[in-house]
Amino acid sequence: MFEIGHIKFEGTPVLLAPMEDVTDPSFRYMCKKFGADMVYTEFISSDGLIRDGAKSVKKLNIYEHERPVGIQIYGHDKEAMLEAAKIAERANPDLIDINYGCPVRKIVRRGAGAGMLKNIPYMIELTRAIVEVVTLPVTVKTRLGWDEQNKDIVRMAELLQDTGIKAITIHGRTGTQMYKEVSDWTLIAEVKKNPVMHIPVIGNGDIDSPLKAKEMLEKFPVDGIMIGRAAIGKPWLFGQVKHFLETGELLSEPSVTEKVHIAKEHFQKSVEWKGVPRGIYEMRRHFVHYFKGLPDFKSTRIQLLTSLNQDEIFSILDHIEEKYGS
Repeated sequence: MFEIGHIKFEGTPVLLAPMEDVTDPSFRYMCKKFGADMVYTEFISSDGLIRDGAKSVKKLNIYEHERPVGIQIYGHDKEAMLEAAKIAERANPDLIDINYGCPVRKIVRRGAGAGMLKNIPYMIELTRAIVEVVTLPVTVKTRLGWDEQNKDIVRMAELLQDTGIKAITIHGRTGTQMYKEVSDWTLIAEVKKNPVMHIPVIGNGDIDSPLKAKEMLEKFPVDGIMIGRAAIGKPWLFGQVKHFLETGELLSEPSVTEKVHIAKEHFQKSVEWKGVPRGIYEMRRHFVHYFKGLPDFKSTRIQLLTSLNQDEIFSILDHIEEKYGS
C-alpha cells in the first residue's frame, strides 16, 4: 500500500493517463467502471484558465463517481500557473498534477509540457511555488529528459521531490522521442531504486496488455502503472490488467456484442456531457478502436465516422451487433 496525500492505494494501482481530447468525463466514467484506480482530466492550459476560456474551464468539471480524480495543468508563465493551480483547487479534485511531459510541438515551443525539460532550474522553481500556493497534494508527470544527451530523470526526480510533491509519474521516453521507438523503463526503475526517493514512482509508456503490465512490473518494480493511448476505445483494459496482476488469470476480450453495448454507453455519456456535435466528434477516435479488426468493416466504419446524427449512430451500432455479434 502507498499514499498520495489522503489517497490510499492497495497493491499495484492502474491509473488512467491524462490525454487531450480523450480523458473527458465520458471516458473517465467508462475507465472507472472497468476498474481504473485513479483518473485524470484532460490537461488544461493555465493561460486558458486565467482568461476564463470556455474550453479550459469546462475541463474542470469532475464528478463524485470518478474519485480519486486529478486535475492536470500545464503552462510556462509562473504567475499564470500559480493562478491556474488555485482555480483548479477550487474545483475540488483529489490532487493537482503538473504536466512536464507533453511533447506536442506547439506546447513545447511555448516552453510548456516537455519544453520545461530544457530548463530544469525553472521547472523546480515553478513546482515549488505551486506546492506552496495550494493545500491539495501536487504531483508531476514528466519524461526521462529532453533528449538522448540529457536523460536527467534520476537527479530531476530528487529535486522535484524536494519541492514537496507527493508522487511522480515518468513516461519512458525523452521529449524529442515524442511517442516513437520503444519506451525505456530502465531509468524509471533507477528512480524507484534511488535510496533518496520516498515518494511513489509511477511508470508510464507502452503498457497495452495484461501481459505487458506484468512483464514491466517484474523487470522494473514501481509503485503503480499508468495507461494512456492503449486504453482509447478499450476501457476494459484496466479490469483485464488488474485481474491478471491479482490472479494470474487472463480475462477474455469482450465479444462484439459486449463491445457494442459498451460503445453505446460511452457514446451516450459523451453526448450528455459534450452535446451534439462535439460529443459525436470526440467519440470517433474511440469508435475506431472499439471495432478494430472486424472483417469487411470499411463501409460501416466510414458511416460511423461521418454521421452527425445521434439516432443514426445508434442504428449503425445495432447493425454491427447484428452482423458481427454472437
